[in-house]
Amino acid sequence: MSDTHTSCITTPCNDTPSNAAATTVNGAASTLGLGTRLAHLGRRPHEHHGFVNTPIHRGSTVLFKTFDELEAAYRVDSRTGRFIYGLMGNPNSRDLEVTLAQLDSGVGAVAVGSGLAAVSIPMLAFLSCGDHLLMTDSCYGPTRHLASTILARMGVEVTYYDPRIGAEIDALIRPNTRVVFMESPGSLTFEIQNVPAIARVCRARGVTSIIDNTWATPLYFRPIEHGVDVVVHALTKYQSGNGDILLGGIVARDEISWKRVKDTAEAHGHYAHPDDCMQCLRGLRSLEVRMARHSASALEIARWLEARPEVARVLHPALPSHPDHQLWKRDFTGASGVFGCTLKPHASGRAHVKTFLESLQFFGMGFSWGGFESLVVASDVRSMRVAAPWNDPNPLLRFQIGLEEPRDLMADMAQAFALANAVER
Repeated sequence: MSDTHTSCITTPCNDTPSNAAATTVNGAASTLGLGTRLAHLGRRPHEHHGFVNTPIHRGSTVLFKTFDELEAAYRVDSRTGRFIYGLMGNPNSRDLEVTLAQLDSGVGAVAVGSGLAAVSIPMLAFLSCGDHLLMTDSCYGPTRHLASTILARMGVEVTYYDPRIGAEIDALIRPNTRVVFMESPGSLTFEIQNVPAIARVCRARGVTSIIDNTWATPLYFRPIEHGVDVVVHALTKYQSGNGDILLGGIVARDEISWKRVKDTAEAHGHYAHPDDCMQCLRGLRSLEVRMARHSASALEIARWLEARPEVARVLHPALPSHPDHQLWKRDFTGASGVFGCTLKPHASGRAHVKTFLESLQFFGMGFSWGGFESLVVASDVRSMRVAAPWNDPNPLLRFQIGLEEPRDLMADMAQAFALANAVER
């Protein structure tokens, strides 16, 4: 079969590149199914001798045939123009950026070297000395570290707010507030934020809204469609799906934000390696199928844990028992495979948690999620929270449910609980 069957889905080529091209069929705008977009965005086989995937373009130096081309390179917009130097982009990062922007309904995207870089670059792009940042109290630990170290040294004042504040965030906005940062749900405590309400306040007050959407991915929540200005993803996780690369993505709602983020990324020397971009694009092709498995398995296991005598409560937004379930149901179209729970007190204390975790056979202990394997971590957020205190003294666990058979994971947990319950004081 000729490769022309993919050419009807238009994505940019090197001759007339655009990071924000609309998805079209036979030249006309069309609403394509998610699986179709994931399978075809960011690919141009007819430009690569018919090979299905874009070859990996490793390199720093890009050569120009003429003096005119060299002079023109100084005026190129590196977001959409020809490639001029490896640090500023390559065909693999461009393909990934096109795909990310379209999946998130953005005007453009910037690929960077890690999820944390995806968080830090917009902060550096929109904040200056003397500015005020509103940060959700449920944020990712390294995001909090960024705020308390680098941003503090820059002279940025940070106020943490209750993730459930909603439209009442208006009362916290000051004349020098420049950014409101959200993360929904929180990556350890799983509060769902009223993103549309917060975004409306930000727009009315002239404040840039940024959200970490790593948990949901654009499959289950598209913040730009709810009014958010900038969306960040740790592509390390679900989009890549194999736990073997570090990568981040930033998607902008408008042209001005996109250019500001891209300029900041280049000025700080951020770079997305072409090998990693290719790996991420490969992972995106199967994202819909994998997410369905992660989601269904996690919900089945969360329900099972709710019935376990060792568990105090399960923190999964898709469960009716979750305090923000109705908000999740309103704004999200699905749930990923990451959730938490707290354990009931046990006479042996820490030894009970230690035995449970170390007895698990199919859950690795590790700080990530989104891969094919199941993971678990224990944490204590009580000392970190300031605006919305976490007063629960019970052990807090976070599970990443992988692609294993759910019954095997539940059997694994059951035997680990049995061993932990037998631990004496």
